[in-house]
Amino acid sequence: MTITITLEETGSKGRYVARVEGQAETGEMTYSRLSATRIIVDHTGVPDSLKGMGIGSALARNIVEEARAKGFTIIPLCPFLKAQADRHPDWADVIEGLKPASR
Repeated sequence: MTITITLEETGSKGRYVARVEGQAETGEMTYSRLSATRIIVDHTGVPDSLKGMGIGSALARNIVEEARAKGFTIIPLCPFLKAQADRHPDWADVIEGLKPASR
């Protein structure tokens, strides 16, 4: 199974769209840009037909990688992203309010 994630952005709003090979429906993670260095992730949606395929996790990992590559931080208002971030203290460099992993 191949998941392809693309970015759609208009002004200060954007979304990452996850497409699964052979599936018509898509998953998404939406955000609002506060500045060049901060975004608010407000929603992650995965249709029932795609549940259990790792779409939400792939979207979360993707936005963390994008934040690191492009130099922005994320305010996780989306409950799904917040829960994922709580499981990944190593994301504290780009997730605002996340405690770094203890050493």
